[in-house]
Amino acid sequence: MKFPRLHLVLLDCPDPFELAKFYSALTGIAVETWPGYAPEDMSDIDLEHDSLPALSFQRVENYVAPTWPDGNTPKQMHLDFEVDDLDEGERHVLSIGARKADYQPGETFRVFLDPVGHPFCLIVKSD
Repeated sequence: MKFPRLHLVLLDCPDPFELAKFYSALTGIAVETWPGYAPEDMSDIDLEHDSLPALSFQRVENYVAPTWPDGNTPKQMHLDFEVDDLDEGERHVLSIGARKADYQPGETFRVFLDPVGHPFCLIVKSD
């Protein structure tokens, strides 16, 4: 049996095109739109050039941001991005609109929040 391959990871948000632009600036991968959908309803960055799934963004009315690490709205998931240098990676993500999370649970990675509150981590690339 050939196992299924993960095709995409979809994040709920209030403005998919704007969030796609943030993740495009984070990764250097171009924003794409879905045929038949307006960019403000569904957008993504296509990671398939690296044999990875696409990262997609879907409009959700009355979106409520996660309250990480505590609060009434759990994070439900987060993304990890590899970097060569944590300090350099931090400067980059802050310059494009991320916020550093107040709570940092470790020393070998750093937690940030994207413009709509989804947590994501920068981790040092393993050799």
